[in-house]
Parts: sequence; C-alpha cells; structure tokens
Amino acid sequence: MAHPQPAARPDNPRFSSGPCAKPPTFSLDALSGAPLGRSHRAADGKAKLKQAIDETRALLGVPDDYRIGIVPASDTGAYEMAMWTMLGARPSETLAWESFGKGWVTDAVKQLKLDDNTVREAEYGEIVDLAAVDWDRDVCFTWNGTTSGVRVPDGSAIPDGRAGLTLCDATSAAFAQDLPWDKLDVTTFSWQKVMGGEAAHGMLILSPRAVERLESHTPAWPLPKIFRMTKGGKLNEGIFRGETINTPSMLCVEDYLQALAWGRSVGGLRGLMDRADRNAGLVWEFCDARDWIANLATDPATRSNTSVCLKFTDDAVAGDADFAKAVQKRLEAEGVALDVGSYRDAPAGLRIWCGATVEASDIEALLPWIDWAYHAEASQRRAAA
Repeated sequence: MAHPQPAARPDNPRFSSGPCAKPPTFSLDALSGAPLGRSHRAADGKAKLKQAIDETRALLGVPDDYRIGIVPASDTGAYEMAMWTMLGARPSETLAWESFGKGWVTDAVKQLKLDDNTVREAEYGEIVDLAAVDWDRDVCFTWNGTTSGVRVPDGSAIPDGRAGLTLCDATSAAFAQDLPWDKLDVTTFSWQKVMGGEAAHGMLILSPRAVERLESHTPAWPLPKIFRMTKGGKLNEGIFRGETINTPSMLCVEDYLQALAWGRSVGGLRGLMDRADRNAGLVWEFCDARDWIANLATDPATRSNTSVCLKFTDDAVAGDADFAKAVQKRLEAEGVALDVGSYRDAPAGLRIWCGATVEASDIEALLPWIDWAYHAEASQRRAAA
C-alpha cells in the first residue's frame, strides 16, 4: 500500500539534540542589550553573569547553599573540572549507559588512572542496576543519556546518608526533568540543550559537601588553570558570582538570559517539564501504534523525555545503518526534519529532540513524515531486491 506524502509540514524542522532548537520566541533583536565590546569584568558584564546565575537558581529551584558557576567548555568542561579536582580522595564508581558516560569512564580509567574505581556499564537502551551501586564511593554518572535516550527514573536509589559524592552530568536533563538536589553534589549542564542557548558555556553546581571536598582534597595530578577552583585551600568564590575563569561571550550570556525569561513565561520549571513530556509522549504513542519502530529504551520508566532515541524493529531492516541513514536523508531532503540521525556510536535509528523549546505542533506534523519516509525507503528496497 502506497503512503502519500503528508500535507502538513513542521513550521520548525529543527529537532537536533544539540545545539537544540531556539525558544519559539527567539529573535536577534532581543540580544540588543548585550554589553558587546566591553570587558566581562566591567560592572555591566559581571552584573549580566551574576543575573544568569541567579535566574538559573530561581528557575531550577537550586538550594540557596549550593554554588552555581559559569565555566569554560560547555558541559564537558564543567564535568571534567569536577572529576579532576574532586576524585581520588576516596574509592569511586563510574557508570555508563551511553557515549558520554563512557567518556567519563575513559577519564577515570585512562587519564586519571584512579586506584580504586569500579566501572559499571549497560548496553544502549538499558541502564545499570542503580541499587547495586556503592554510594559510599564517589559516583560519576549521566542523568539523561543524550545518545541512548535512557534516563535515571528518579533519585530513590541514592541514599541520603551516603559517604561519597555524586557527580551528575545533567545536560539534556536540566530544565526538563525533576533533579533531586539533595541527592546531587555536583551537577553540570550546558546552555545549548533544553533551553536552546548558544554553545561553549558550562554550568557547574556544587553542594556544600562538594565545596568541602574541594577545600580538603589536593589532587595527585597537576591541574590546568581553567580547572582550578580554590585559592590557598579555599573555594574561589568569585567564580560563583560571575567572575569567570576565562572570557565568556556576552552575546551568548544575553541569549541565555532570554531563554531563561522564555522559560519563566511558559510556567517555569513545571511548564518546561510539561512541554517536554507532551512532546515525548506524542512520539511514544506513535511508536506504540506501529510494529516497525520502537523506543530504544527498553524500560518505559527510563525513557528520556528530551533525547528520544528510536530503532527500526522490522526484521528486514533492524540494525541496518544504511537504511536508517536513508530514512533520515529523505526527511532532511523534504525539509521536515534536520539532524535526526542516531548518534554515531549508538545503534542505528532516529533521535528526535523533544525538549521544551520544540513545539508540540511540530512533533505532530513530523510523525506522519517518519511514517512516509520509512515506507518509501522500505518499498524501494523491496523493488530493488
């Protein structure tokens, strides 16, 4: 049976998992207040950076005694700052169920060469047994697997009385999922994910326990300048007041402030989470109604509501990277979905960003096109066989 092309098209075909779609109200004119050509250490620059920190705290509900800093090199820079400055004080565990988690495993094992580190890994679509983790060790993990679409369901596995620190890579989760701050000692994310900000800047959030570790532990390895967060054994508080370690882009700061303002306008954190949940739910319903496509996450409780990863399940094409790429190219050629291929290290399939900056109407318009592209490519394959 032929599948005709759908009549409707997404108004915005940008479903990339990072950098993600800009907020629907984005306008270059809104960035006119950026203090361009000024020192970021001038009063105006520091005020903007401090505003970004304060508004992040308010929107995410970060406790008053947690520090928030803007640091170099996106989420990667923020997370590596934490690993290189805090690990090594006690035994550790590194958890991985997708490519970025595997990167932190590589840091722990091959770069830092930690003496007593346990590695726990799961295949794409699965998650490690969180109940088996020794939380009296320092534990490194991603909350939301951007490349696998698998997320931590909640913080119940993390005990309140843990002796170790929890180092959580929360990019793709912050602003879309309910992060339990009392269970997280280090939390990192980047502007270019859920809020659709511009890239290159990372956010580093530290609990009082993490600050105590920084002030009591001297790493056994040398630290690059951009990783150093203490002076004379005390936390460099300036970093957490907007006095950044290196030069930030004030244009990107202004863009992030506009994204935060938009987040407040749609109902704050609850509104942002609801938008992502609705978007992801539309994709899940689409998959549940078809026998040739499925969510890569095997357990519904661990499905991501932002980076929704899909696999083709028809025996004739399951795991076929060429087929998945051909479907992706059809969608891109029609201008209905850009950058929706699976991550290069992940199983073949599609990855649809469903974070809050994506409109539900665009998801609704996209899904019939996935139906069309799949059947068009499958029919071509059968005709050529």
